[in-house]
Amino acid sequence: MTAVWRAPGRINLVGEHTDYNDGFVLPFALEVGCTATVTAGASGDDGWRVRSAQEAQPVTVPRTGLGDAPEVPDWSRYVLGALWLLTDRGVDVPPLAIEVDSDVPTGAGLSSSAALVCSVARAVDDQLGLGLDDDALFALTRDVENDAVGAPTGGMDQLVSLRGQEGHALFCDMRSHDTRPVPLDLAGQGLAVLVADTRAPHRHSDGEYGARRRGCEEAARRLGVPALRDVAVGDLDDALARLDDAELRRYVRHVVTEDDRVLSVVRLLDDDRLADIGPLLTASHASMRDDFQITVPEVDTAVDALLDAGALGARMTGGGFGGCVIGLVPEPDVERAGDAVRAAFADAAFTEPALFTARPARGAHRLPGGVRGGALGS
Repeated sequence: MTAVWRAPGRINLVGEHTDYNDGFVLPFALEVGCTATVTAGASGDDGWRVRSAQEAQPVTVPRTGLGDAPEVPDWSRYVLGALWLLTDRGVDVPPLAIEVDSDVPTGAGLSSSAALVCSVARAVDDQLGLGLDDDALFALTRDVENDAVGAPTGGMDQLVSLRGQEGHALFCDMRSHDTRPVPLDLAGQGLAVLVADTRAPHRHSDGEYGARRRGCEEAARRLGVPALRDVAVGDLDDALARLDDAELRRYVRHVVTEDDRVLSVVRLLDDDRLADIGPLLTASHASMRDDFQITVPEVDTAVDALLDAGALGARMTGGGFGGCVIGLVPEPDVERAGDAVRAAFADAAFTEPALFTARPARGAHRLPGGVRGGALGS
């Protein structure tokens, strides 16, 4: 018995560090992703065996819950986390063999981790016949990253990896977890999203990400609101005047204005005005650079190069401190814009960036090779 599922990485079009503030985000799923193959009764013993095409050694562990989980390599916690948490929740997870293979660049801010977690969770759910609905799958995948891995992510990555739709961005309300596809017709508008992977490492679970999340929570507490999402943009000046901590004021200004930018971009896309979102993307980057202070020289250099080369807008995407930059570029200018980024990096003696165009793809889906009750490929 085998189940095979693929889940994508993602680009966040706009809405950074708003997810854990109960705010709004607008990501889209990528064509790159992770494929998970789950086979029952094939581990060779009574435990769970996981193997990655990107890692040299497989990992075998006894069947147990998260509280009794053994020390394992970090990458395997993303795979085993779903099994540990399901066990803790009363599911009798049998011996399983899980193989994963991902083509999402790691450390680039494209959510290779969510692709991994979501592909495994969907394949395990399918293999065991659990019948988890969208909300339960989202909760499980988010808990894997938060509890089994210890990465304080807000859930955006898992939502779009599970629910993304081809040709659309996904508007997500991170308080209710309601989502809505929003048209993102790049080709029809003669535009492209050019992605520059700066090769500056990006890690969600480092101290800087957690510090900003704690700062946002403290600011909300001082302002007497459940989350910064509850500060309206029209009330921002008053909220800032009530805070005597300059760092917290910067965090609040970024989150409140970023939520407003997401809502503005969604309205423009709904009105078929894709080219008009460019200035909002650039304003988002300025806010991340100046208020949230999560950019690094490589990403700032890439943004400036894209804008100088004719991009309608450009911004860093992802949690910050490295990773990728996106530019909204007219299709005829893509090659020239990419050359401009390469030249700027060469002038600054940075590692050569990787460049590619991205378009919205489908979320997690079952592959034909996975047939419950049959052999792989049957």
